[in-house]
Parts: sequence; C-alpha cells; structure tokens
Amino acid sequence: MMKYYELNYLISPELSEQEAKQLQEKIISFIQKKEGVLEKEEKPVKKNLSYPIKKKETAYLACIGFHFQPQEIASLEKEIKSENQILRFLLLKEKLPKKTKAPLKISKKPAKPKEVQPKQKVKLKEIEEKLEEILKE
Repeated sequence: MMKYYELNYLISPELSEQEAKQLQEKIISFIQKKEGVLEKEEKPVKKNLSYPIKKKETAYLACIGFHFQPQEIASLEKEIKSENQILRFLLLKEKLPKKTKAPLKISKKPAKPKEVQPKQKVKLKEIEEKLEEILKE
C-alpha cells in the first residue's frame, strides 16, 4: 500500500534557477520510475538560510509531495544523497486528512441568559449621611 510522503530539500545556490528546476525534475522522474504518484510540487525558491550549511548562506528550497511504496524509500534516499548539489533534505511520512462527505452540523441550543437581579436604588440622602459619618471620623 502506498503512503504519502513529503520531501523538502535545499539545493546549492551555485546552480542557476533553471539548473535547480532540472534537478527537481530529475528527482520527480526517479519517483515516477519507481511507480510513485506526484501529489504536489513547489518550484525551487531562493532563500537566505538562518545559519550556514556547508558554508553556504543561501539555498534553493524545494518541496515535493507524493505517494510512494514504503519499501522503495531507501532507494529514494540513496538517490538524493548521491546528488552533490543537494545540501540537506528532510523526508516526512505524512497523513492525508480524511475527506468527509458533508460537513458535520453541531446543533447547540443558545445558552439562556443569566437572570439579572434588579439593582436596588440607594437614596441620595443615605449616601450623604454615610459620607458625613466617614468624614467626621
């Protein structure tokens, strides 16, 4: 049974943008030769790295999502490691979200508003008397 994988990798900035795309096409063709099914593909984009990798400050970042046989993953990793222009890569096994037929409807009864007790009115005279008591002390 095929599983869904996501491959993120950094390509050396010494390559041109066209050469980075060609390297990505090479990886995709390898995946397809091994009967993998391409799900998503993001073009390589040049990024500044937060720290140097193999003495490089920038690199092309690319991402590929695909379905692949788990027993073929080792050969894919070997192929990626054989490419000298790939600085670093991360291969993740992902779970695809299950598709639901219809959105679930949750019916909630509106909460009853809390009963507010009426405030007792205080007479102005009472307030003045209290103030006078306090001030006399």
